[in-house]
Amino acid sequence: MIRIQNVGKTYRAQDGEFHALHDIDLTVAKGEVFGIIGHSGAGKSTLLRLINLLERPTVGHIFIEEQDLGRLDEEQLRRLRHRVGIIFQHFNLLNSRTVEENVRFPLRVAGTMGRTEQKRRVAEVLELVGIADQANKYPRHLSGGQRQRVGIARALANRPHVLLCDEATSALDPQTTQSILRLLLEINQRLGLTIVLITHSMDVIRAVADRVAVLDQGRIVESGTVLEVFLNPRHAVTRALLAESGFESDGALGMAGGRGGHVLRLTYQGAAAGLPLLTRLSRDSGLDFSILQGSVGRLKDMPYGQLTVELERLEEERFGRLLSMFAAHEVRCEVLR
Repeated sequence: MIRIQNVGKTYRAQDGEFHALHDIDLTVAKGEVFGIIGHSGAGKSTLLRLINLLERPTVGHIFIEEQDLGRLDEEQLRRLRHRVGIIFQHFNLLNSRTVEENVRFPLRVAGTMGRTEQKRRVAEVLELVGIADQANKYPRHLSGGQRQRVGIARALANRPHVLLCDEATSALDPQTTQSILRLLLEINQRLGLTIVLITHSMDVIRAVADRVAVLDQGRIVESGTVLEVFLNPRHAVTRALLAESGFESDGALGMAGGRGGHVLRLTYQGAAAGLPLLTRLSRDSGLDFSILQGSVGRLKDMPYGQLTVELERLEEERFGRLLSMFAAHEVRCEVLR
């Protein structure tokens, strides 16, 4: 669906050059929700604007549905942009127009529908996002969550294949954020829409994304499925972002006893997350486990569990049998000490 190959972006100013992005390689599959996360200044917004050539890359190529955007003329690019909807952080609504008129605006620009068809399409998308009863109101009369729903309806009006979300929930309170994220998931599942979202919040990523790329200083420092990145972060920036969201994956070693035992991180997912796994492992191995740190929850729709445990130090053969037991129970084991 989307391929970004060796993309870089450099801005030139009087005092020199600023390299906003370096050697970006990404592939986003059709129908998935792909998250791009990083601290302020990491290059997230620049990367999002490159996807539909609101800005052009200095080097590299961007493909959407196998079309190289850099090779499109202005008319071809205009048609492609009708297939790529955008949701903005601060809504970007026309305050002098009603909700209906805001959502109808991109249809009028596209010029492919008559007035009656436009009105029918506006009614459809307002119903989809849950604000059909607000059609004749002006943005100033709406809550922040309702205004973002108008922004989503406007982005969907031309039946896009791709939806870009530019910090779509960062201006909202936590409860409203959750309702907007649920709406994005529903849209993704009902319409099969490919969604690319940028955010500085790991909580947003864990709620809706299938895969994630972590940006730092214009480079991708880590990427993978959300489950992989959350439960086994490799880069310091990823670990810092997780810690900021309260998802702490490190620190258990500091809680370990001074007897020099093994410290293991056990990760499991799916149906196993609802089972008394540690009790079974303790019974089958004849070992006592001390829990140093643990969490059980969901990443999007996948249940998971992760426990950091300590046990007595074992001789090599017995330790090998223990690791085989973990594998038999489909538990991934990392030896921390």
